[in-house]
Amino acid sequence: MSNPTTPTGEHSPSHAARLRTIAAQGTFAIPGTPIPLVAKLAEQQGFEAIYLSGAALSAGLLGVPDIGIVTLMQLVEQTRLLAGAVGIPLIVDADTGFGGPREVEHCVRMLEEAGAAAIQLEDQRRPKRCGHLPGKEIIDAAFMCEKIAAAAAARRDPATVIIARSDSRGVSTFDDCLHRLHTYHAAGADWLFPEALPTRIEFERMGREFSAPTAVPLIANMTEFGVSPLIHLDDLAEMGFAAVLYPVTLLRIAMKAIEAGLAVIADEGSQESLLDLMQSREELYDLLGYDPQHPQRHLPAADK
Repeated sequence: MSNPTTPTGEHSPSHAARLRTIAAQGTFAIPGTPIPLVAKLAEQQGFEAIYLSGAALSAGLLGVPDIGIVTLMQLVEQTRLLAGAVGIPLIVDADTGFGGPREVEHCVRMLEEAGAAAIQLEDQRRPKRCGHLPGKEIIDAAFMCEKIAAAAAARRDPATVIIARSDSRGVSTFDDCLHRLHTYHAAGADWLFPEALPTRIEFERMGREFSAPTAVPLIANMTEFGVSPLIHLDDLAEMGFAAVLYPVTLLRIAMKAIEAGLAVIADEGSQESLLDLMQSREELYDLLGYDPQHPQRHLPAADK
């Protein structure tokens, strides 16, 4: 399905090029995979790319809300772990880029080296908030354009995708969001991400705006419990969106299952009634590529 990562987990330039090819072939779904084991399962199930969500990373790694607490080095390390676990492209949510243009340059270089095939930047003012919550503030469009231009210039692989997300729809009007996205594309953004569109009609309008002859790849965020309607992948394809994110879906499902499991253990004093809901030891080993009869075959050469 794609070229594998290098033994060190470093970014292969073909991952970014592959991501562009996938987007050109048709609309595709991108699940959020907060940990490498989930990333492996997504790849096994046939997904062509994965997403590292800032919200999922904040909650899953630190147990804090998505308000800009995660550091660049924590994001880089999680990027390295995810990219090294799979052979499909990884899209990384870099929030505001950790500062101005100079900081964005550093951020892009670090994430690209760690394995990101695409890097997403948003136009919120720090401290940022979840894109589907009220009370956000956005930076001037001209300043965001400087950051996008810095990101595009900083990448070492010209195929690395720079994604510009605008949170302006939650603060201003649809037309303002549209204007900003056109400006961001002119500044060097490869793909565009209109966050928190509140109606199906606005998704349709956005898709028409960036369809042929412009043909700029658009990302739709199908996060649950937000302001946007949950629209089927096929419908988003007809509207003109290239990629559809499910950024926190798997984490939410897993946490609800864990909550139910804890309740069963507390009530019943045993997990036996849950066995049919579990991934078996054999299924886990298969996913990990581990043969317990020959465990040394799966260790790095330096550890043998």
